[in-house]
Amino acid sequence: MVGLLHILAQETGGTEAAGSAPNWFMTHAYIIPLLLVASAALTLFFGKRTPGKGTVYGITALVIGLVIALGCLIGIAQGSGVATDGVHWFSIGGFSVDAGYYVDGLAATMLVVVTGVSLMVHLYAMGYMHGDKRYTWFYFVLSLFTAAMTVVVLAPNLFELLVGWEVMGICSYLLIGHWYEEHVNSSSAIKAFITTRIGDVPFMFGIFACIVLAGGTTSNIQAIGEAVGVSHDTVLVTAAALLLFGGTIGKSAQFPLHVWLPDAMAGPTPVSALIHAATMVAAGVYLVGRMFEVFVHADPAVLTIVGTIGAITMLGAAILAMVQDDIKRVLAYSTLSQLAYMVAGLSMGETGYSAAFFHLFTHAFFKGLLFLAAGSLIHAVHSNNMSDMGGLRSKMPITFITMLIGSLALAGFPLIGGFWSKDELLVTASTGHMWLFVMFLVTAIATAFYTGRMLFLTFYGPYRGHAEPHESPSVMTGPLVVLAIATVVAGFLGSPFTNYVFADWVHFGTPEVHSFHGAIAGIGSIAALAGLALGWLLYGPKRDREVDPLRRGLGSGVWGVLQHRYYIDDFYFGGIVRPVRDSVSAGVVWFNQNVLDGVVNGAAVAARSGSGAIMWVDRNLIDGAVNGAGTLMETFGKALRLVQSGKVQWYAVGLFAGVIALSLFIFR
Repeated sequence: MVGLLHILAQETGGTEAAGSAPNWFMTHAYIIPLLLVASAALTLFFGKRTPGKGTVYGITALVIGLVIALGCLIGIAQGSGVATDGVHWFSIGGFSVDAGYYVDGLAATMLVVVTGVSLMVHLYAMGYMHGDKRYTWFYFVLSLFTAAMTVVVLAPNLFELLVGWEVMGICSYLLIGHWYEEHVNSSSAIKAFITTRIGDVPFMFGIFACIVLAGGTTSNIQAIGEAVGVSHDTVLVTAAALLLFGGTIGKSAQFPLHVWLPDAMAGPTPVSALIHAATMVAAGVYLVGRMFEVFVHADPAVLTIVGTIGAITMLGAAILAMVQDDIKRVLAYSTLSQLAYMVAGLSMGETGYSAAFFHLFTHAFFKGLLFLAAGSLIHAVHSNNMSDMGGLRSKMPITFITMLIGSLALAGFPLIGGFWSKDELLVTASTGHMWLFVMFLVTAIATAFYTGRMLFLTFYGPYRGHAEPHESPSVMTGPLVVLAIATVVAGFLGSPFTNYVFADWVHFGTPEVHSFHGAIAGIGSIAALAGLALGWLLYGPKRDREVDPLRRGLGSGVWGVLQHRYYIDDFYFGGIVRPVRDSVSAGVVWFNQNVLDGVVNGAAVAARSGSGAIMWVDRNLIDGAVNGAGTLMETFGKALRLVQSGKVQWYAVGLFAGVIALSLFIFR
């Protein structure tokens, strides 16, 4: 790992060599999603008849994919230029779309994140999901989801990105509701699907606005960026930016569409680690970065709105994380808050670009680690609640050490993981964005506090559960160790020890020049240590755990507001869902039953009555006429048969009578 870090951080591959030919890995990056789609298909059709129930397909594809992703990142580190290619997909009039790939520094780092974390989750789930009755199906959807995320990362145009984006949404729905037999799981899956779809509506309109900006001929992201750079239609550019940001608000769970993410924790813990910590929720942030030309050329008010949404979400979610008992919900609200860090970082314009994505990079590893460590705890004590844990550091030493590393990275503890990425955000905010600087600091204190609270309630004090806790099997602890190492290493890629090499890989415009600011690093460290110290004072091993100390300090009123999540969910349910259900839906049901069904039923009655009349006409007139004609012919035949008896004397009598009658007629 240290050797790889040295290769990636070497200064000889900096911007001086920028523009050199892409390496083989970059020009063949499209192999990654193809392999993952193939592994998903093999898992679905042959998984149950394969040793390991199909896990080998997804794991093999991800091992190869991670090698290719690291090769792409090494190419970027050595100064390779952008790799892109495509084939014609479809045309509508003058509008044409090519399906292909686009690999730059941002895509290369995201590929490492997606394939690396997904590989660890695939391995971890072999132990966590062992014995599940839909084990093979789980791995099929997991592989398909990872394939969709790599499509989003590599997409050179907005329609290809949209395909991956929507497939991710479907897979997220299936994975959150994996244990759909329990109502809470199926409800959470539906809530996540509908809420993210709300954000997707403006996103799709934003795509159309971008196509218009590009002259209506292409959806290529680079072409749109060039068109926006010379466009004088600021209103349309601003509208496009705001509409695209709607997709980010939904996918990355920002206020006010943040409500789906905490409930999504109902899904299996490996799902939480992959989808709701490292990949899918980061897709919204990635979208802003990939379409950043649109945002920086829009009205400055757009980035102000982006920053405001980020600030509200980061602090509001951090406060909610402080009062949760479910350990996965603590991490869910933490994810909301950390995603908001990234969003707020992007709101600072070009100078915040690399800092925001560096935090996305480090966050993926330490948050994936924390979720998997939480799963290890849940697996051991058979409960999500921290009130059922305590004193586990001696019983689960590997889980404890790895989770400690992830927690310190999340808290911003000096020299570990998130410390470096948060420091870059603080440095950027200190020059012209002081209000965000203050929000970052306050949120950092809250983050360190709830992180300490989580650690102390889980690993210190007496054990309060009922199960017999034990360390998880090596198939689960192995990925924890790997992610813990990655958490430490990833942070140093944006530190003075490697000359802030990450900013050379991922930047907007000219690479930024970074330097270490001791005062700001000190302020950030103090914030982290202060939050951890406060957590120790309130939740240390000698503290009473029967009543939450924070509850006593805040009082029942504030505690109740926080437990009800600021009543935002209640407002949505009482102000939107219930009125729609009780009024609109009830009205639709009444209209359906009394009007539409009335029309249909009335038509049926009319048709039945009409058919009765038609049946009478058919039986009595039409059939009567036909039957009467038959009877007449039958009677005529009987009379004719009497005449045609075959007796010659009767024929002679008839002939004689006929002659007499004819004579009388002629000579009368």
